[in-house]
Amino acid sequence: MNHNNKLLFIKNLTKIFSAGSFLFKSNIVAVNNVSLELNAQRAEIFTLAGESGSGKTTLARIILGLVRPTSGTILYKGRDITQIKSAKDWKWFTREVQPISQNPFDTFSPLNKVETYLYDTAINYNIVTNKSEVYNILDEKLKAVGLSWDEVRGKYPNEFSGGQLQRLSIARAIITNPSLIVADEPVSMIDASLRMSIVNLFKNLKEQFNVSVIYITHDLATAYYISDRIAIMLRGSIVESGPVEKVLNAPLHPYTKLLKQSIPEPTIDVQWEEEIQLSVTEIKEFTASGCKFAARCPYVMETCKTKEPEETFVDERAVRCYLYK
Repeated sequence: MNHNNKLLFIKNLTKIFSAGSFLFKSNIVAVNNVSLELNAQRAEIFTLAGESGSGKTTLARIILGLVRPTSGTILYKGRDITQIKSAKDWKWFTREVQPISQNPFDTFSPLNKVETYLYDTAINYNIVTNKSEVYNILDEKLKAVGLSWDEVRGKYPNEFSGGQLQRLSIARAIITNPSLIVADEPVSMIDASLRMSIVNLFKNLKEQFNVSVIYITHDLATAYYISDRIAIMLRGSIVESGPVEKVLNAPLHPYTKLLKQSIPEPTIDVQWEEEIQLSVTEIKEFTASGCKFAARCPYVMETCKTKEPEETFVDERAVRCYLYK
């Protein structure tokens, strides 16, 4: 099968970690049989949402090539990223796929001027052939995130607010003209009054630079506002995915319904501030042989406890639940 028309193709991806001592070791399936696709022709914002421990960050690190999966397929523009070995190929991949971290203060050392990171990115990735052109490129990218070269030049990270630093992180990422940005909780450490400006920025970048974004969050309000499609993760599995309006306005999976109930309505004005923690022992959900939500589900059946449900397609959505078999 030709996957060259896919920006990102993930099939049956699994990552297993060992936990506990030598005598009492257990396997944690952090990413469980995950499949998803991003189209290469049309940029989109695809959200991975779920509570703490759902596997969102592990999946993101696999996509970034930082964690090797235990099994499954992950292709970027038709290339198996687990087989990238040469420095030249790795440079190509990291130019194409850029991360945005949760904490903008971790991106920049307090000992260095911010401009050095921007300058080095442009030079190291051969974005310009003539060094005299670099400042024009940097100013262009800074203006795309609402800043300018004159505002940044000569300043250290402590001279910027958290929101400004996150904008600088995004500017640094788009210097390489990536096709995909992986943003892990990019607004969770930003002042609430500034979060929507950063969220709007991702939407603008998608349109201006035709860059797709994998947006990782536990905030359903911003997820509803920013996303084209959304996948709801639970203990390593995607339990429901599809167009964001359908998934959040009329959820099918009982777990998605639970998450929606944590906020009155999915709007940009109401934020889900707390990560839901209803399970007494998360380890039991990770190691359960059936549906990971069986212990909490009001509709649980005997088969839910013993056999993991397969993916079913209902109303433009993929859902893993025996209620729809």
